[in-house]
Amino acid sequence: MNSFLEKLHQSHQECSDCPSPQVIQQFFESLLGLLFPEHSVQKIKEKSELKARMEELQERLSKILQRNTHLHEQDGLKLGTQFFDNLERIYDWINQDVDAMYAGDPAAKSRTEILRSYPGFYAIAAYRIAHELHLLGIKLIPRMITEIAHSRTGIDIHPGAQIGQHFCIDHGTGVVIGETTIIGNHVKIYQGVTLGALSVDKADADSKRHPTIEDGVVIYAGATILGGKTVIGKGSTIGGNVWLTKSVDPGSKVYYQAQMHHADSSKTDLYIFKND
Repeated sequence: MNSFLEKLHQSHQECSDCPSPQVIQQFFESLLGLLFPEHSVQKIKEKSELKARMEELQERLSKILQRNTHLHEQDGLKLGTQFFDNLERIYDWINQDVDAMYAGDPAAKSRTEILRSYPGFYAIAAYRIAHELHLLGIKLIPRMITEIAHSRTGIDIHPGAQIGQHFCIDHGTGVVIGETTIIGNHVKIYQGVTLGALSVDKADADSKRHPTIEDGVVIYAGATILGGKTVIGKGSTIGGNVWLTKSVDPGSKVYYQAQMHHADSSKTDLYIFKND
């Protein structure tokens, strides 16, 4: 028992001072409730109370950042201020994503329905917040935020990915978007889509490993697009369950189609069409 206690004691001494996932989740949920009252336990009625809540959350973030071992204390204070200075832009981009989900889903009856119940909204909001922290050079915490969303929604978006405006994830379960993915504006992705890497070699960690998706692309359920050099051209449509490791031209349509060869067998072929 003494040796076991010694092991536990050593692990506690060596553990980073970075706050636990529970602390990060509490901060994220509080921030989301501040930005979107649909996620707040209680609506804030007075502007003065809203200002006080904003200041309290900024102070909370600064204290969280001060506990990061790779940051100096003053860096934590400065970065907390910088993040909240950028919060209006983050808010506006998330609202554009909500607009994209509402416009792109005939089943959505209102923006409120999306805000309260759509996993795509929750995952994208978490990504937008985490990505801003990532851009400020903050380590680990952004990944913790996107993993909170991953565990709740089944949507895994790395905070390092670059995603443009008016982004829509419909249904969403099983979506994976890797760290070096670049996504343009007005892109729509369905459930089970993977934007991944061809190589999992640790030596390639700092290279462009994930695909680039240009503006106006639609990717249907179950499609897998791999590789840092793979570019899906502007305005293309990628069909369900397609596997792609090579680029396609702008305006392409890519899909599988079963071809019957005789009474009891068929062959599935990949078709790539370029719109004129």
